[in-house]
Amino acid sequence: MTADIDRTTGPEGAPATGPQPIKAIPVRHYGRYVTALVAIAILVAIVYAFGQGKINWHAVPDYFFDDRITTGVGKTLLLTVLSMLIGIVGGIVLAVMRLSKNPVTSAIAWFYIWFFRGTPVLVQLFLWFNLGLVFEYVNLMPFYKDYWSNFMTPLLTALLGLGLNEAAYMAEICRAGLLAVDEGQTEAAHALGMSHGKTLRRIVIPQAMRVIVPPTGNEVINMLKTTSLVAAVQYPELFRYAQDIGQVSGAPVEMYFLAAAWYLIMTSVLSVGQFYIERYYARGSSRALPATPWQKVRAHLTSFSSRKVTA
Repeated sequence: MTADIDRTTGPEGAPATGPQPIKAIPVRHYGRYVTALVAIAILVAIVYAFGQGKINWHAVPDYFFDDRITTGVGKTLLLTVLSMLIGIVGGIVLAVMRLSKNPVTSAIAWFYIWFFRGTPVLVQLFLWFNLGLVFEYVNLMPFYKDYWSNFMTPLLTALLGLGLNEAAYMAEICRAGLLAVDEGQTEAAHALGMSHGKTLRRIVIPQAMRVIVPPTGNEVINMLKTTSLVAAVQYPELFRYAQDIGQVSGAPVEMYFLAAAWYLIMTSVLSVGQFYIERYYARGSSRALPATPWQKVRAHLTSFSSRKVTA
């Protein structure tokens, strides 16, 4: 910003006694205008290219609420929730094991995290799905015994492949959150007579949640998208149904666009939920909570109205 100071004089030619108002002149950023024009030109070119392509766009709304698609959306959400539950519970257990002073449990947790974070999810899914080539039966002594092919269903394969892999990542997230809380607060709570469990519930976990929630929200969104991999092990979810409809209808690319639209809708809803959860746990750590999208819109509208009245 540059300022132009108005140096006026008094009624008899003497210098004015008080400071004069500053006329602020905003600095023009021409580079921003050029960048915006280039970005708009690229966007228009992409839209034009897809508009000229041989794409039957009418097939997308025709199948958007098809029974198979909506069923696939429901199974995708169910698989996401169940896999994240397995991942969160397993991650908490592994985090506690990693922080344990017992070298055996700490080493076991480290090996688990090292293995499942170091191998691709798709490889793990195929490994669980094809273990029937190694083990003919599942024998749990008096409780359960059956052929491996009957035991390892596509749903169980998906849950094990996604959930156990997610537990490795959640373990590191939970461990980082617990370590982020200063040890002095735990010592102070114990000095006040709080038990270890009460200290965790009242002191450690509420503060650790500010560190745990943001990456956990990202993991939920990532899990929603990763569920598309289970189509490779014959589990019928959104992507698998979209593939089947595309092969039958002769519009495979259009069905991929349809699946992408559904994934965008679901991830957008989850992103909004993540924002409000993060905002909730930000209480006490920030002097002012981050503005909600509606508050930002109102602030912009108010600012625009005030400028218009001033003009």
